[in-house]
Amino acid sequence: MSFSTIYGLHAVKKMLQSAAEDALELHCLQNRNQRLQQLISLARQKNLEIVYATRQQLDALAGTDKHQGCVLKVRAGHSKVTSLQESIQNLDHNDLFLVLDGVQDPHNLGACLRTADAAGVKAVIVPKDRAVGMTPVVRKVAAGAAESVPLITVTNLVRSLKDLQAAGVWLLGTTGEATTSLYEQDLTGPLALVMGAEGEGIRRLTAETCDYLVRLPMRGQVESLNVSVATGICLYEINRQRSR
Repeated sequence: MSFSTIYGLHAVKKMLQSAAEDALELHCLQNRNQRLQQLISLARQKNLEIVYATRQQLDALAGTDKHQGCVLKVRAGHSKVTSLQESIQNLDHNDLFLVLDGVQDPHNLGACLRTADAAGVKAVIVPKDRAVGMTPVVRKVAAGAAESVPLITVTNLVRSLKDLQAAGVWLLGTTGEATTSLYEQDLTGPLALVMGAEGEGIRRLTAETCDYLVRLPMRGQVESLNVSVATGICLYEINRQRSR
């Protein structure tokens, strides 16, 4: 049976809590680390096979030494994925989507998923081409958010944005060329925040499809922020406005 792997204490724990039926085996170190022992107990509660391994074996299985002593085998293709149409059904007036236009760094995608979970994002949408998808690194950095926030991969991003618009979702794009500040824009109502790729920003057709374009005020010498940092700022400004 083909499989993929999830590693890291928090990511593995979230996977076992949310979708243990897709887990195959837990490979882990045999030591007295309290968090690892709690994870092993949880795996046994889920009737999952425990395989004790050396650190070198875990390095090889995970493809990294950043596994924190545990690697979970899961069925190939497992992911908390839904379709765009499912996500826009029964749209709520405060639904929030995050669109990442061409983010290729798995650490950035993982960080964006983690922030999206914290900010109450309904789904994260990414294009199929020239963008990173769900990988073990993404899951590790997301620290469990990959199991709670749907990641939707679409073939045609502009068409998908228009589907969101047709469902009543406003599209808010971010670009350094915008004349309106993030803090001047009304961010209430169903909204999709569109963030661009590292260095390049959102593509021209993506920007032209957005209803509004805003910029983050930059008062120092640098011209832009890391996409995951900028995403966090934008999502929490949206939440701040909605909490008033």
